Amino acid sequence: MRRTVFNEDHEAFRETLRAFIEAEVVPVYDEWFAAGQAPRDFYYKLADLGVFGIRVDEEFGGAGIDSYKFEAVMYEETARAGVTFGGSGVHVLLGLPYIKMLATDEQKKRYLPKFVTGEEMWALAMTEPGTGSDLAGMKTTAKLSEDGTHYVLNGSKTFITGGVHADRVIVCARTSAPSAEDRRHGISLFAVDTKSEGYSIGRKLDKLGLKTSDTAELAFVDVKVPVEDLLGEENKGFYYLGHNLASERWGIAYGAYAQAKAAVRFAKEYVQDRTVFGKPVAHFQNTKFELAACQAEVDAAEAVADRSLEALDAGELTPAEAASAKLFCTEVAHRVIDRCLQLHGGYGFMNEYPIARLYADNRVNRIYGGTNEIMKSIIAKDMGL
Repeated sequence: MRRTVFNEDHEAFRETLRAFIEAEVVPVYDEWFAAGQAPRDFYYKLADLGVFGIRVDEEFGGAGIDSYKFEAVMYEETARAGVTFGGSGVHVLLGLPYIKMLATDEQKKRYLPKFVTGEEMWALAMTEPGTGSDLAGMKTTAKLSEDGTHYVLNGSKTFITGGVHADRVIVCARTSAPSAEDRRHGISLFAVDTKSEGYSIGRKLDKLGLKTSDTAELAFVDVKVPVEDLLGEENKGFYYLGHNLASERWGIAYGAYAQAKAAVRFAKEYVQDRTVFGKPVAHFQNTKFELAACQAEVDAAEAVADRSLEALDAGELTPAEAASAKLFCTEVAHRVIDRCLQLHGGYGFMNEYPIARLYADNRVNRIYGGTNEIMKSIIAKDMGL
């Protein structure tokens, strides 16, 4: 099917990005995988390529292009190559929307130039031990000092992607107790400098997949956060989180679709090369039927992913639509990648094959950004149920 979502600028970017991946990522990816993270200096290479500044205004060093389509190309090209860009995805997909939406002019002048150059990598810290998807249940607190110059931050966070290399982290914390009518009230957002006294990185978590993405536990003990680093208004953090979760869930949906598409490509190449019983695996009817069914699912996921991308760019992607896209695309990816791994036989279980890494990487898509069970609740509520 002919796609209309991308134009010649996006395709030119795709060619540049594909060449970059082949030269800078593929040759060293096994080293990143063994180390459990991409090296910090790789993010400077991404910055030099211009990927951090695409949606940043020109006055701050960016390209000023208000579109997620270049990020969509990145999802497709990294999946196609069977690699990831470490934890850098949260820098742009999660960090930037909060800066653009909430930062004052003074804050943008401080934050964005270093954001674009990779000098300051950003992460987002929402989840806490024991709370999971229940953001309203967070215990981390930020109390305003008596002289009103700073907040004192105490608490902990977990599952923070990009947390090891981050230079600034958007931390969600309680600035007041929840009200009896609304337990979501009282959460605020802070752009915390990770060099602050009392800020510490705990374990670098050993994950099932996404091995090149640094994920950490964070702890805050009497961390002083200047009032100038409060993002948006006090106590309105939950609203801000809900507003930006749509773009986060779009990213998960699009990434999952791209992984499913790549899985079909990997399986197709493998079954054409692999010979059993004197014939290529591709010659067997079961192989053809399995790949045909997978391709049909990928076609459907592509349509959903592209539609949600267009809605996001138009500023019209609703929380329920984002939840629906995430639910559908991640479930499709789960089924397709599993079937494509099966076609690899025993080799599909070996990490030297990209399908094995893809299988592990994909599993978290149905968990983070809100579990798929939460997505169903959002969709059902939108249906009036």
